[in-house]
Amino acid sequence: MTTLISSDTLPAGKHWSLVMWLNNRLKLTDLEGGANVGMLFFNPLNLLERYNAPDTLKCQHTFKLTSGHCLYSDMGRIVCSIVADSFGWHDTVCGNTTKASTARKWGETSYQANRNDWQQNGHDSFLVEAAKYGLGRRDLPANVNWFSKVVVADDGTLSLDQSAAKAGASVELRFEMDTLVLLHTCPHPLNASPSYPRKPVRYEILEGPPAAKDDPNRLSAPENLRGFENNRIYQAGCCAGGHR
Repeated sequence: MTTLISSDTLPAGKHWSLVMWLNNRLKLTDLEGGANVGMLFFNPLNLLERYNAPDTLKCQHTFKLTSGHCLYSDMGRIVCSIVADSFGWHDTVCGNTTKASTARKWGETSYQANRNDWQQNGHDSFLVEAAKYGLGRRDLPANVNWFSKVVVADDGTLSLDQSAAKAGASVELRFEMDTLVLLHTCPHPLNASPSYPRKPVRYEILEGPPAAKDDPNRLSAPENLRGFENNRIYQAGCCAGGHR
């Protein structure tokens, strides 16, 4: 049983940040199909702890992210779990657009000339949000790209499967620790659209119960049991110190 706390629509090509508390949920919905949501995760109590893409993939023997998977920090703890997913394949290896790549693909724009219609890029969007918390370029690890399916050709070439786009597709994250979330709605770096893609995303923040002992995410991989145990020990220490 979950309870809605807040919801809104994020326009395309924008950025935002927020702190998600333990056991709360963040549901994202691709309203039109073809959206991309770049996302990074940090521990607000220790900003040196952040999302680790290599550990997330190797702990669960996967290349994609979908329902049942957990996202790991670089300290072996689980940041959040994917508890529902109607899209089925999310990218965590391709990174972001940059100012240069955006200009090459879709032309140069600026806020001064184009105002709110300028074509923002993922890398700079993360930097703007990161700066609000004293973080900078050196603090940006590999990010997740929600609603972006990346496929691999026989020669190893990566490409974005734009046919996978589905209007109304959603993914829901349950946070297993307090987490600072940075996000943007800029295009995926492999997007081959001839014009700058502008796809809005709906978000919902919900209160919900913690993971049960038989939770599917907890049991989906042996390493996840250890990750949840690391979280239990960490949360016990936080509570003993008076946090939350």
